[in-house]
Amino acid sequence: MVKPTLAIIIPCLNEELLVESTVNRLFEVINTLIEKDKIKKNSYIYLVDDGSTDKTWEIIEKLHNENPLVKGAKFVKNYGNQKALVAGLLGTREIGCDCVVSIDADLQQDEWAIEKFIDKYSEGYDIVCGIRNSRDTDSFFKKYTALCFYKVMNLLGAKIPVNHSDYRLVSNKSLKILEQYPEKQLFLRGFFNEIGLKTAYVNFDVKPRMLGKSKFNFLKLLGLALNGITSFSIIPLRIIAVLGFIMALASLGYGLEVMYEKIILDCTPKGWATQICLLTFFGGIQLFCLGIIGEYLGQVYREVKARPRYVNDIELK
Repeated sequence: MVKPTLAIIIPCLNEELLVESTVNRLFEVINTLIEKDKIKKNSYIYLVDDGSTDKTWEIIEKLHNENPLVKGAKFVKNYGNQKALVAGLLGTREIGCDCVVSIDADLQQDEWAIEKFIDKYSEGYDIVCGIRNSRDTDSFFKKYTALCFYKVMNLLGAKIPVNHSDYRLVSNKSLKILEQYPEKQLFLRGFFNEIGLKTAYVNFDVKPRMLGKSKFNFLKLLGLALNGITSFSIIPLRIIAVLGFIMALASLGYGLEVMYEKIILDCTPKGWATQICLLTFFGGIQLFCLGIIGEYLGQVYREVKARPRYVNDIELK
């Protein structure tokens, strides 16, 4: 295979402390791969400023002026990590490249694993997913909620590898397919698994964050999980239908018992405490089911409006 032009995407949100050192370290990786004759000299870095309120964009502009191989785009406001990644993927597709690697700005993901990604790409793989070796750097809560997320997603039909985030390489062929997906709330981990291209996996270690703090809090992670589930599975809706049917049968059975006690046995039904417990239990299930339906309706609502995924303020090419 002819050596490729590599683009590296970095979504950024208030990363003024890290962005310059991150770019410099990634250029070390790029230059090493160029020296090994694995990628072309016109390989570049593409940064997406996801509505930062600090000096992140000023630093990106400075880096671009010093080196035109630093490119990027700035959102008018914060749209979220997934949309920043989509913007990077489509932006690099427009500029031109053979393959793209997405990586977090804090470089907790081992940047030297990119060489293994390129090796897999050269073997003919269109998608190379990074799989972290462990979650030792995560808190107890984050570690086990993440594992639960992967298990739930797999049970619901979205076959996402455990411990795979958005550290991956995708080919230009994958980007062409991405352009055909107009949906606004695209969950990339599910998307790249769904399209069915030849996929490989590379393990890597996660490092502690050197400066700043993660921009992913519990609410954002929960939103990402809900978006992933509602984007790639209708099984929760089917579970609701089954629950409704079972509850209807149970109610019918209980009603027949009450009628039997009243008409045949001629006694007042007992167990009012039981009835209250049942009412509150089934009422809770109904509200929970309505919440799930609401999530799907929200997805439909956002898609029907057909608003753009994001709005770029400035682009550096």
